[in-house]
Amino acid sequence: MPKDWIVLADGQCQVCPTPRDWDLLETPYRFHRFLTAVEDVLKLAAAEDQTDCLPDLRRLVRKLVLNSYWLRTQRPEPSPLVETAILNLYDEIGYPLTVQIETLLPGAKSSVHNHGTWGVVAVLQGQESNQFWRREPHSDYPDAIALVEQKILTFGDVIGFTPEAIHSIEAVGDEPLVTFNLYGETHSKHRFEFDPVARRARNY
Repeated sequence: MPKDWIVLADGQCQVCPTPRDWDLLETPYRFHRFLTAVEDVLKLAAAEDQTDCLPDLRRLVRKLVLNSYWLRTQRPEPSPLVETAILNLYDEIGYPLTVQIETLLPGAKSSVHNHGTWGVVAVLQGQESNQFWRREPHSDYPDAIALVEQKILTFGDVIGFTPEAIHSIEAVGDEPLVTFNLYGETHSKHRFEFDPVARRARNY
């Protein structure tokens, strides 16, 4: 059964209450209504901390995935030479959010990273292996991290990330991994790629 999750700065992935599908049914439910609902939720949040909105944002993402046939037809196609493809679903000058669909071929991996903002990801197809990390700084290596746990997400799972949450992903199984991704306004100085072996981090 699909579940909702939240990942915190300490690398813990916690299960959250999952809305029932029949409480989310609405026809038609257009993409523009989803974008407006997201903006309305964020307007009610404190400007300095929007993570309190993650339960509402996960609910909106789940509602969109459930009701929008159009969304389920959007599939960027990677090439054999490039294992990842991204389709931006909405792009407007001054619009602070990232709304996209990403496809990863089986075996494709990401680096270890955070997003420098909150994020909500829904699995539309395939299996996503997530590794969750936490910072373990010490005097010689202030950017050292440690692996906390691993979880495989499947179709229908929705996961939220706080800005400090650190993870890496891999598309596992025999079919491509397709996800819907919603991210807040990225603050580049807080977004890092981590090297767990060299125990270093860099902005990206």
